[in-house]
Amino acid sequence: MPDPQRIIGWAWQITALIWFIAAFTSKRTVRRQAAGSRLVQICLGVLAALLILGKGPWNVVLSRLLISHSHASADLGLVLTVAGLGFSLWARFALGRNWSGTVTIKRDHELVRSGPYAIVRHPIYSGILLALVGTAIALGHLGAFVGLAVAALALRLKVQSEESFMVEQFGAQYSAYQREVKALIPFVL
Repeated sequence: MPDPQRIIGWAWQITALIWFIAAFTSKRTVRRQAAGSRLVQICLGVLAALLILGKGPWNVVLSRLLISHSHASADLGLVLTVAGLGFSLWARFALGRNWSGTVTIKRDHELVRSGPYAIVRHPIYSGILLALVGTAIALGHLGAFVGLAVAALALRLKVQSEESFMVEQFGAQYSAYQREVKALIPFVL
């Protein structure tokens, strides 16, 4: 059987390919977040990826293993990664043509509250965070966990921007949704 870390890499690549192809089906954007805000999120995302992959000058310090390589940690990491990516893909397809890689309002934008959006308001981000937790566990090095924290910060900033856009677009309807459904972790956060 292939190494769980290799399968995790394939899972991320396949997910990225599906995301890229599906991006061509999105509705036309009528409003987009400010370029500076987006640039900060992109820079944090790139930094997170470099940390997780163990690339960069800091690798000497951050390559220290926090979790020893074992079949149990690798398998747990694989399960969490695949579950998280699967959840984010489900959310991506439930969102349909309203999806965008940036915080936007689309033409004829709809508030989706079904499927994974009935569980959490930001299931794509929840799934990605779960997948990153799994990847960090499977890799086991300090850089992966620091990268996870950086990615969580980037997604927190994106959630804040998105929430603001959704309240402006949908008003009381979105405010009610915020009261009824947690943002990232069901029943918790």
